[in-house]
Amino acid sequence: MDLLLDPSHWAILAVIGIIAGFIDAIVGGGGLLSIPALLTVGIPPHLALGTNKLAACFGSVTSSFTFYKQQLFTPKLWKACFVATFIGSITGCILVFMVDPKWLDKILPLLIIGIAIYTLLSPKAMGDGNINLPVERSPKHKQIGQGFLLGSYDGFAGPGIGAFWTVTSVSLHKLPLLYSCGLARVMTSVSNITALIIFASMGQVQWVLGLWMGFCMMAGSYIGARSAIRFGIPFIKPIFIIMVLSIAVHLTWSAWG
Repeated sequence: MDLLLDPSHWAILAVIGIIAGFIDAIVGGGGLLSIPALLTVGIPPHLALGTNKLAACFGSVTSSFTFYKQQLFTPKLWKACFVATFIGSITGCILVFMVDPKWLDKILPLLIIGIAIYTLLSPKAMGDGNINLPVERSPKHKQIGQGFLLGSYDGFAGPGIGAFWTVTSVSLHKLPLLYSCGLARVMTSVSNITALIIFASMGQVQWVLGLWMGFCMMAGSYIGARSAIRFGIPFIKPIFIIMVLSIAVHLTWSAWG
């Protein structure tokens, strides 16, 4: 596809990329900004999804490395989750070219709202405990179930995936919120890279635009991850709540409005 965009479009996509990367690094949900932005400037749907995966890889890998360096993610504890996410992402990418996604559009908002209500009402769901507490290995069946389902969703569609990872990690594994953010960023990196390879093999990536947005998202992700680690729960929680509810409203309106 020939890329003929106005200079203003490039500037707008750069700004959105920085904001999306910032939000993604903290709580996830940046795809709710970047994907509509790509569609708005005239990129076809499948190409927009593939291009967004390229851009998202920059942001997710950057923030993943930042959380890892700050010892907020321990790879050896999450091997089963890693493998399940990888397999799930492949499955989702295959399904996106085979299945009508309308059924998912209807069910997904209800699922998000349910998770959001549980997270907001449960006194322990936001993981306000001491972030210095040791994080224990979570049972394999929980890791596999979570990794496969969320990896499949990210390969299939992806909007809000980082927020889904954060919410379910707090609930399933009883992780403090910062550790849940770290796990979310690493696992979305796995599914993003896997999906990118598949979309690229099918010619569904606009490389120049994806690289442009990717560098912008990388800058936003670096700032976001450092901000989350520095300012902690008081900084993350309001952004987290706003993004989860925004995702639910956005998807509900799209599916049922």
